[in-house]
Amino acid sequence: MTTDMTTKAVVFHELGGPEVLRVKKVALPSPGPGEVLVRVEAIGLNRAEALFRSGAYYYPATLPGSRLGYEAAGVVERVGEGVTAYAPGDPVTAAANFDFGVHGVHAERVVLPEEYLVARPEGVDAVTAAATWLAYTTAYGGMVEAGGLRPGDHVVITGASSGVGTAAIRTALRVGAVPIATTRGETKRRRLLDLGAARVIATDGEDLVEEVRRFTGGRGARVVFDAVGGPGFAKLGGALEPGGTAVLYGWLDPRPAAVPMNWPLTVRGYANGAVVRTAEGRRRMAGFLGSGLRDGSLTPVIAETFEGLESITDAHRLMESNTHTGKIVVRV
Repeated sequence: MTTDMTTKAVVFHELGGPEVLRVKKVALPSPGPGEVLVRVEAIGLNRAEALFRSGAYYYPATLPGSRLGYEAAGVVERVGEGVTAYAPGDPVTAAANFDFGVHGVHAERVVLPEEYLVARPEGVDAVTAAATWLAYTTAYGGMVEAGGLRPGDHVVITGASSGVGTAAIRTALRVGAVPIATTRGETKRRRLLDLGAARVIATDGEDLVEEVRRFTGGRGARVVFDAVGGPGFAKLGGALEPGGTAVLYGWLDPRPAAVPMNWPLTVRGYANGAVVRTAEGRRRMAGFLGSGLRDGSLTPVIAETFEGLESITDAHRLMESNTHTGKIVVRV
């Protein structure tokens, strides 16, 4: 590759809170064989990025000068030799199937291998696209492909006010399932009900297992979709019906997770990157998401849109405050 340009990008030189993030000019290589140069229009924030820059993610940042960002929507500017899937002017979205310390897409322009991109559905604007791919592919892949969620099933969704949580509510509704949302306090109950949750359980004041059992007529939920892990994961098993499935897709509580004891049940760990790394996985995810965006059933919940890469620190502060509902987007 030859480097003939620079671009602004979000980087960090040490681990820590939002204050370690910087917007710097970095080298931008020309696209080589199989690579695509994308002008980024909007980026979506994910909890993984906060964990990564603080040193709590499942793989470490390479310091100094680590990049950041899984999720971005933009337009193809140039393609390298051999690229046939994309052409200049095509709207695309990052597929979030890469090491974002190296290929982080929180930047004005990025060069990515073509398999790290997916076509943006026709008519979908950049802000919507940046808020959609990772949240909905995680929700669909975790609940439906890993958890076997079917029409009529009850599903317990923890951390339901997050970007993935709100996507999980709408995904469950689209497949005909019944979403039971959990949140810590009362402040987000009305919003989650408005988004389609059939029942909202505020875990600071309500017993999750007792409330799920009551709502399901004593049977329990078919699937639990959990982002937290830790010791509380064992209690979630009590909310499952016999033979149900607990899907753990995040680890916000770093303590060891105990195995639920209400056997028989299935415990699945879901890693979205393992699915979208394959062309077949990306095809299935794009098909589900594209159809839902076209009919409006999977429109993302956007908590706030910030303007410019320089607002990245404020955007991360909002994400860590946990006061928002839905996705945080930065327009580049």
